[in-house]
Amino acid sequence: MIRSFISLKKQSLNEFLKNQLAGIDELSGHEVSNSKIRRLIIAGCVSVNGRTVTRPGFELRGRSTVDCDIDIEKFFFEKQPDDIDFTLTEKDVLFEDDFIICVNKPAFLPVEQTIVGNRKNLHDCVVDYLWKKNPTLRNPPYAGIMHRLDRETSGVILFTKQRVANKSIFEQFEKHTITKTYIAVVCGIPGKKQWTVENTIGRVSAKSQAAKWGSLPESRGGLYAKTSFKCSEIKSDSSLTLVHCELFTGRTHQIRVHLSESGFPILGDTLYGGKTFSRIMLHSDRLSFIHPVTSEKMTVVSEFSDLKKIGLKV
Repeated sequence: MIRSFISLKKQSLNEFLKNQLAGIDELSGHEVSNSKIRRLIIAGCVSVNGRTVTRPGFELRGRSTVDCDIDIEKFFFEKQPDDIDFTLTEKDVLFEDDFIICVNKPAFLPVEQTIVGNRKNLHDCVVDYLWKKNPTLRNPPYAGIMHRLDRETSGVILFTKQRVANKSIFEQFEKHTITKTYIAVVCGIPGKKQWTVENTIGRVSAKSQAAKWGSLPESRGGLYAKTSFKCSEIKSDSSLTLVHCELFTGRTHQIRVHLSESGFPILGDTLYGGKTFSRIMLHSDRLSFIHPVTSEKMTVVSEFSDLKKIGLKV
């Protein structure tokens, strides 16, 4: 469906289109959101005076003819996340006492609620689990989120059960005294057994595109990041390597960026150059920390069960 509109005043292209599209019969009863207008323009479906414009903030001046090619079915389609339907049970709990709970997060499950309403997430699953253990509670039990894992990353993650535990755990994460180790399956065979990447990273993609991080100078917002890597098993017939990763900082996509920029992207991590696979093969292997109340040294380990899919083992 192609529609043409005439603009007679100075205004941005996205504002003009939102007002115009909301008034046509074919779109009545549907929400014409700002994000949909942005996607339409960025996709190259809009032209001004015969020239394609892909910048939503493009300024219309004077009399302008705006042509818009809309596929209504695609325009109102919202991709549904392929999250798993997960219920936390005792077998998923790696450690629990009165103050903290460490659970084994599955892949394809966000840690907390997102902007997509009523989306399944691990935090809600932990709350439900704790409530079922103590059904006499009138209000939902407390579960404090202390750190996060990417949606496709599996493995051990820690929640606090009482606020009294928050300060100690928070400070350990802030001071990087909690040891966080991950296991990744990478594409390629590194020429050395171990190496360290230390640089500054930040978001390098436009806000209108998939969120992607990479090397970025501190002057442009890059934050210090450091990761050490150590190769384990090599599967030479498929050019895959098992790599143990130790985080010294906790930046967004840090391991994924550092491995990709080292020339060995993670299997399944197509955003950073990895080969297509059923998931991003990154797993939170263990957390080592000081118990926030007893001061006991703790190490909680999670098995990377998906390694069996490609014939690798830790």
